[in-house]
Amino acid sequence: MPDEPMLKIRGLNSWYGESHILHGVDFDVHEGEVVTLLGRNGAGKTTTMKSIMGLVPRREGAIAFNGNETVHLRSDMIARAGIALCPEERGIFASLSVTENLMLPPVIAPGGLDLPTIYTLFPNLKERAGSQGTKLSGGEQQMLAIARILRTGAKLLLLDEPTEGLAPVIVQQIGRTIREIKKRGFTVLLVEQNFRFAATVADRHYVMEHGRVIDMIPNEQLAANMDKLHDYLGV
Repeated sequence: MPDEPMLKIRGLNSWYGESHILHGVDFDVHEGEVVTLLGRNGAGKTTTMKSIMGLVPRREGAIAFNGNETVHLRSDMIARAGIALCPEERGIFASLSVTENLMLPPVIAPGGLDLPTIYTLFPNLKERAGSQGTKLSGGEQQMLAIARILRTGAKLLLLDEPTEGLAPVIVQQIGRTIREIKKRGFTVLLVEQNFRFAATVADRHYVMEHGRVIDMIPNEQLAANMDKLHDYLGV
């Protein structure tokens, strides 16, 4: 791993109004890694993603992306710096076609994937290129949400619960896609409830509880820590 992380978070606190959600979150993501945030519902995983993107009303602490502090930047400036969020709710524009949804976000840097490459990664989307967002299945909408940010040239991709509620065959396809985009030089921070899926794609896992990171487990040590992980996650 390089000495300096691509994403370095230290002492991150976040609030929604009077609700103090994150309590001093610390973790690193190195270039080329796939890293997961694991934890029970309400642990602070999604708030961490939104805090990185500047979508939380109040943040304190340090968030460095490629050595540049971003904690006080607006969300649009963070996006243009090279971070992209694929939210849990997907955000597909129902009245636009698949191709129109793909072309909507601006390209912010070289290195994004072109449409032919995206359609090779997601053959389902190629077949549905002219279909409106409302006509897509849940799995197709998730593929479209991931594919859309791959065009932009962002190098750090934040994927929030990309497999939730999807059929096993679609989950497998999303796993293949994450492994492929890693090979292409993208870095991924993944919020995931399904740690068995996470184990097929990730290099390391951070466990969150009550708005804090309480453990880090390298993927190769996951099997040896399964009892502890079950205890953390309540499964």
